[in-house]
Amino acid sequence: MRILLTVIGTLALLIGLIWTGQGAGYINWPASSLMLKQTQWIYYGAATALGGLILIWFGRR
Repeated sequence: MRILLTVIGTLALLIGLIWTGQGAGYINWPASSLMLKQTQWIYYGAATALGGLILIWFGRR
């Protein structure tokens, strides 16, 4: 269970960071993405990354 929580948490953290970067306009890939430079994706990404950190924390306890 610990490994599963850590893996899922890591994936959620990475996805959240990508979403945040796309929303802020730092990651412009793919060019046709609807998330590029859209402020709400900064918040969605931050919440997903935070959830990932929490899962990693629970997996490491």
